[in-house]
Amino acid sequence: MDRLIASAAQSLAGGDALSALKRISLRDDPPALALRGTAMAQLGDLARARELLQAAARGFGAREPVARARCILAGAEIALVTRDLVTALRALGTAQAVLEAHADRANAAHAACLQARLLLLTGRLDDAEQRCNTLETKALPAASRPGYWLVAAGIAMRRIRARDARAALDRAAQTARETGISALAAEVAQARAAFDAPAARLIENGGDRLLDLAKVETLIATDMLLVDICRNVLRCGATVIPLAGRPVLLALLRKLAEAWPRDASREALLLHAFRARHVDESHRARLRVEIGRLRGLIKPLAGVKATGRGFVLEPRGARKIAVLTPPVEGEHAALLALLADGETWSSSALALALDVSPRTVLRGLEALKEAGRVDWFGHGRARRWIVRNVPGFPTSLLLPVLLPKG
Repeated sequence: MDRLIASAAQSLAGGDALSALKRISLRDDPPALALRGTAMAQLGDLARARELLQAAARGFGAREPVARARCILAGAEIALVTRDLVTALRALGTAQAVLEAHADRANAAHAACLQARLLLLTGRLDDAEQRCNTLETKALPAASRPGYWLVAAGIAMRRIRARDARAALDRAAQTARETGISALAAEVAQARAAFDAPAARLIENGGDRLLDLAKVETLIATDMLLVDICRNVLRCGATVIPLAGRPVLLALLRKLAEAWPRDASREALLLHAFRARHVDESHRARLRVEIGRLRGLIKPLAGVKATGRGFVLEPRGARKIAVLTPPVEGEHAALLALLADGETWSSSALALALDVSPRTVLRGLEALKEAGRVDWFGHGRARRWIVRNVPGFPTSLLLPVLLPKG
């Protein structure tokens, strides 16, 4: 490695992209292209950074597999930032295998950290946690350590473990300060703000109030019967009954919980669960069928009793009943939750993160576009979607978590 390349690499490691570019801006050899690509990424010109890194990877070729894998790894990180998740997933696996085979421990650990970040983003918390637990943390470059702790904090937030999340955020802040890179400190500060903001809304006895993550954690540890709309489950302490994939039963259960201790009328249940404005006997028959299914599903925690005008929930024991929802709700709340990070997303990446079909995502995006909530730019596969106004609440309880379907 010549002196200019070494000096530019040292500047990049310290977050000084401009100094690095001054040294190598006129060079087109593969090492210089790779460093220029990294510098452009640090400066925010991700499209140009991607082009430079691809050119560097071609220049290194098969004769320099480690250098080529490093370029692929940097490109995968850009793909992750730009929410090109399919490309990131494919590239990370390829790069990490080569780096591990050639004992490049630092970059292999960085690749594993990015994989954990990708798994977290797509709701695969068990896989993300396993990846974090098995990667070689001591081998991580200094600039990668704040990212590792942010992933750990994200996992803890999504699992509603407030103390673990705060501890991980403290470690992220400490490691960011040690690097002296202001962009990393800003990223940690943004994560801290999300942690401190309201994370959910509790509906109980006709009223509602906002809760932070610590209060949500305290709540779910009690013996309260909680209809958790954030996770699509019915929970009471350690007992959890999944309702993912059963939207009608979840809607009925929510309406019954909101009405408790009073009953919910049949008309209200039909309107809420079936969108039925003109009720006939077929609707009433279907309601009886769905209520029967609901009884069987939630039997360990509660019963459903018929009344003169509708149905009422009867919790086992002297438990209270409440509903936990995201701070802001809507038909396409999950899409908005992902877009709320302020990044540009492709529809295919949104479909992968939400574990739904691309057609479903496109229908939702078009509806949000008509409502003035999102914008797009580009055409075809290059089209990207972005939210117009980033909502003032964190997405930790809104983003998808892959739970077993009941």
